[in-house]
Amino acid sequence: MPTINWNQGTINFSDEGRGTAVLLLHGFCESMMVWDDWKEDLLEENYRVIALDLPGFGGSDAKATSIAQMGQAVMAVCEHLGLKKGICVGHSMGGYVALEVAAAQPAWLIGLGLFHSHPFADDEDQAKARQKSIDFIERNGHVHYVKQLIPRLFAQRTGTSASFRRDMLILRASRSGSAAIVTAIKAMARRMDHSKTLKRFGRPVLFINGARDPIYTTRQRQDQLALAAVSDVHILERTGHMGMIEEKQTTQRAVRQFVRFCEEW
Repeated sequence: MPTINWNQGTINFSDEGRGTAVLLLHGFCESMMVWDDWKEDLLEENYRVIALDLPGFGGSDAKATSIAQMGQAVMAVCEHLGLKKGICVGHSMGGYVALEVAAAQPAWLIGLGLFHSHPFADDEDQAKARQKSIDFIERNGHVHYVKQLIPRLFAQRTGTSASFRRDMLILRASRSGSAAIVTAIKAMARRMDHSKTLKRFGRPVLFINGARDPIYTTRQRQDQLALAAVSDVHILERTGHMGMIEEKQTTQRAVRQFVRFCEEW
């Protein structure tokens, strides 16, 4: 797997296919492997698919203490590959990182995808919940934390049918270590609000949301829709936070159609 040197460490990435570049950013406690089966649809459509392990996760041992720094790591990979234009699709925390890219390099993007994500900063209650997570990890370790976190990301109806993928997510997240997970939690708690970024973006934005998502409120999912000038909205009525697993074909189709729209827009 190719890597680049960045911030006294390395960033692990993959680069496959040709055509319009689609950059996939994974979520919290995940790695780029979450896209392994899912991205095949884009490759079959002759798109260039780039994925990477965000700092501290998967095979990336570089350090990033903020979401903005994670965005810098993403752009470092893009610069290394010589990418001039592309579409960035971010899942959960990866959506926060995608918004940092949109804020710092808006001309680079021809489209932006928020996959179970949103542009808003944490409110007081969410910040307190993050601190509780940190306290739990410090008392009990990160393995117990991810064993509790990941199963609840799935809607109840898919929890059993997706048990293998769920267990693999737990195993991979356990390898990240307490320090990386706590650093990412702190980074998410301190991230800036990107409502204005989304409002100024001016290019197509894809929203994929799960109606049964336990992470984001209904209001957050709804309020962001009014910010984008051009939007493509998909509400997955029976899905939680892991649409690429829970509704693989539906989300593949949504992203595929969005990429085509961005190419023609």
